[in-house]
Amino acid sequence: MPPLQQTLLVLLPILAAVISAVVFFFIGVGFRKRVAEREIGSAEEEATRILNDAIKSAEAKKREAMVEAKEEILKNRNEAEREIKEQRQDLSKHEKRIQQKEETLDRKIDNAEKKEETLDRKIKEADEMKARLEEQKLAQQEALEKISGFTTEEAKNYLLKSLEEDLQHESALKIKEMEAQVRDASDRKAREIISYAISKCAADYVADATVSVVNLPNDEMKGRIIGREGRNIRAIETITGVDLIIDDTPEAITLSCFDPVRREIARNALEKLIADGRIHPARIEEMVEKSRREVEQLIKQDGEKACFETSVHGLHPELVKILGRLRYRTSYGQNVLKHSIEVAHIAGYLASEIGADPVLARRAGLLHDIGKALDRDMEGSHVQIGVDIAKKYKESFEVVHAIHAHHGDVEPQTVIACLVDAADDLSAARPGARRENLDAYIKRLEKLEEIANGFDGVDRSFAIQAGREVRIIVKPEKISDDQLTILARELSQKIESELEYPGQIKINCIRETRATDFAK
Repeated sequence: MPPLQQTLLVLLPILAAVISAVVFFFIGVGFRKRVAEREIGSAEEEATRILNDAIKSAEAKKREAMVEAKEEILKNRNEAEREIKEQRQDLSKHEKRIQQKEETLDRKIDNAEKKEETLDRKIKEADEMKARLEEQKLAQQEALEKISGFTTEEAKNYLLKSLEEDLQHESALKIKEMEAQVRDASDRKAREIISYAISKCAADYVADATVSVVNLPNDEMKGRIIGREGRNIRAIETITGVDLIIDDTPEAITLSCFDPVRREIARNALEKLIADGRIHPARIEEMVEKSRREVEQLIKQDGEKACFETSVHGLHPELVKILGRLRYRTSYGQNVLKHSIEVAHIAGYLASEIGADPVLARRAGLLHDIGKALDRDMEGSHVQIGVDIAKKYKESFEVVHAIHAHHGDVEPQTVIACLVDAADDLSAARPGARRENLDAYIKRLEKLEEIANGFDGVDRSFAIQAGREVRIIVKPEKISDDQLTILARELSQKIESELEYPGQIKINCIRETRATDFAK
């Protein structure tokens, strides 16, 4: 086959394929065009529909907004009208009040003008009356001058001279009366020197018993103090020598012991154990030992305070400790340490009054009952024990002898011994000092108030300062300031005549005027 034919045979299929591709291309383009036209038409219809819906929705919302706006405008208009109405009502009320105030003010102005006119008229009448009185006074003065034969100045000098003579006479009588009172007072003062010494150092006493009470935070603490099978309570009683009484008393334990020092040690230790919370035999022993040291320190401090209070210096340190133990010793309910301090003061005052040595008297008075600190540990009376202790620590003969003679075991041979004996009796016999005299002491205070209340014009009375002062409140409408002094004098005289008492009683009369009102 010739080459040309071969070439044609090759090109014909290719040409046929190209023509087919071109035909199919144009056919596909036409189809896509038709599809695109159909989609564009649908999109335009949808857009038209959406636009129509949006227009309809906008018109509906516009109508709703218009309706809401109209309602809001109507609401605001109603509120504005209501507020305007209320404001008008308030304004009307204010106008009425202002009108009423103006009317009231006008009435007050009218009344003030009337009062002013009345006052002017009264002032004019008073001036006229004053002028008439002046004329009458001058006329009477002229008549008196004619009758008496004295001028005004001569009559004045005559009256002053007569008054001066009367005053001189009254002054002389008053001076004589005061001299008589001073003589009586000096005699009475001399008789009261001894009893006055008591009132200068009178003190309060507390009656101690043989038991002490320890308060517990709760009843559960009782079981902890007893311990397992009672080991804790046995340890406390064995170490301290104090009986613990645990009964039905809520939140309390009673300590019983005749020795107040041991009882104080046990009380202090038990309070420490309760506060610490650890309660067992070893801890109990530790706390008891700590409390014993604290109580011994307190005893020493009490002895030093007693020496300082009574100005007694140079005592042996052991004697000071023994003296401090008297704080825990009582006699008939009277604290022996305070009693010793009081005896020291009284003995010192008495010694000063009679010219004896007050320092030595105070020293002997402070130590006169020193034996009572050890009479439970040693055999013998407290007098003999005190003498032995004073000799042991090298006290002077006067002090030892005063201790020996203050209960009459030996005859007093020195002035100091007599003074200590008298001071001891005075301190013990003072009303209120000892328990057996308490009833008489209370009756004396009641009698003192009864005497004061018996006077006319007395509102209330109070016996204070252990009966050394009576404070009286009087009724101001019945008792004047001048009568107050007379009342105090009459009351003192009645107390002196009807009541027996040591020292002196201060009478304090009080008159008070009060004015009370209420602002409405």
